[in-house]
Amino acid sequence: MKPISTQDNPILSPSLLADLKQHGSIKELEEGDLLFREHSSIHSVPVVLEGSIKIYQTDDDYREMLLYYLKEGETCIMSILDGLYNEDSKIKAIAHEKTRVLLIPVHKLGVLTKNYPQWVDYIFRAYHLRFRELLDVVNAVAFKKMDDRLMNFLAQKAELLGSKSLEITHDELARELGTARVVISRLLKKMETDNLVELARNKITLL
Repeated sequence: MKPISTQDNPILSPSLLADLKQHGSIKELEEGDLLFREHSSIHSVPVVLEGSIKIYQTDDDYREMLLYYLKEGETCIMSILDGLYNEDSKIKAIAHEKTRVLLIPVHKLGVLTKNYPQWVDYIFRAYHLRFRELLDVVNAVAFKKMDDRLMNFLAQKAELLGSKSLEITHDELARELGTARVVISRLLKKMETDNLVELARNKITLL
């Protein structure tokens, strides 16, 4: 995935964040906790205060694919749209690590849009960022080989966690990339032979 310029990132000013906290509530999540699932009603919109959240989509055969991460200061534009138009969620959100989120009730979004121009700018920037990331996913699936997608995924995850040693199983990688475990195992073995990674039990270290 291509790096996103910090100028394109949605930014919440301290004053706006303070005002948002008056309209919402804070929720603590542990790694693996479900924030919302597909086909559920959206009653509130998350803004990540600390940590990160993984956004997935599932096909009819219950195979999952990771679409993008929500990082600190970011919100989920898809839950905003589903909430505003009273539609069920089309995605699933799971805490990637210990995470704090600010949950803003959907019925407060109109007030925020009307009274806070900064909020409108923030939403448009979030929409722009998510659109670019989803295009990256489409391009990767359509045009990139699985070994490139795997390497990019590992690099992105290492950057997000601030560590080159990743605790993740082959099954998890296969699920998040929408492929078979045997494919991931074969590619990782080749990467180890090429001195790109070091493999241990449920652990991958980028070299």
